[in-house]
Amino acid sequence: MNFKFAHNNINVLDLDKSLAFYKEALGLVEVRRTEAKDGSFILVYLGDGQTPHSLELTWLRDWDRPYNLGDNEFHLAFTVDDYDKAYKKHKEMGCICYENPSMGIYFISDPDGYWLEVVPEK
Repeated sequence: MNFKFAHNNINVLDLDKSLAFYKEALGLVEVRRTEAKDGSFILVYLGDGQTPHSLELTWLRDWDRPYNLGDNEFHLAFTVDDYDKAYKKHKEMGCICYENPSMGIYFISDPDGYWLEVVPEK
């Protein structure tokens, strides 16, 4: 057997707000979408245009409260070719939620509180 990563999934409350955030903050764009015939859910897959990996955003019509992220000890990580420019952009957006200068990394938080790690390309 040979397993390969396909995608990661997160659930979001406001799909439009999340799509705008991921495009502005990380340059992710919609690559495909699935909508339930009864309108109960929408799945939107985002890609970076460089790797086959995708991020699936799931919107559920009947979900009406923030998701419980527990201790939020999970995250997705992104490398960036211009770390200083990315840091400045995220600082201006007000989405940096944790910095670790000694490790040379920081985290941003999306509209639902998910943490996304930003790491310089090596």
